[in-house]
Amino acid sequence: MKERRERRNYTEDFKKQVVNLYNNGKSRSEIIREYDLTPSAFNNWVKQYNTSGSFKAKDNRTEEEQELIELRKRNRQLEMEVDILKQAALIMGRK
Repeated sequence: MKERRERRNYTEDFKKQVVNLYNNGKSRSEIIREYDLTPSAFNNWVKQYNTSGSFKAKDNRTEEEQELIELRKRNRQLEMEVDILKQAALIMGRK
């Protein structure tokens, strides 16, 4: 069984340099080997940067993903309001 390696963090500048090397013709396998990257991290960086010019998840969400996040947030807010109203109704009912 392969041992999991510790999660590493890379700066945005480093990611840009790696993507630019690839976009300028350096092979994917050579970059991954040279910089000891995981193929999935490399693929994500290239996709994100070439799609939106950003590595931030919020900049790379689809409209549907963004809408779902907003709807979940709104749903939590409405559930909280309902709970407050239930408590208020219980208090008013006792008086």
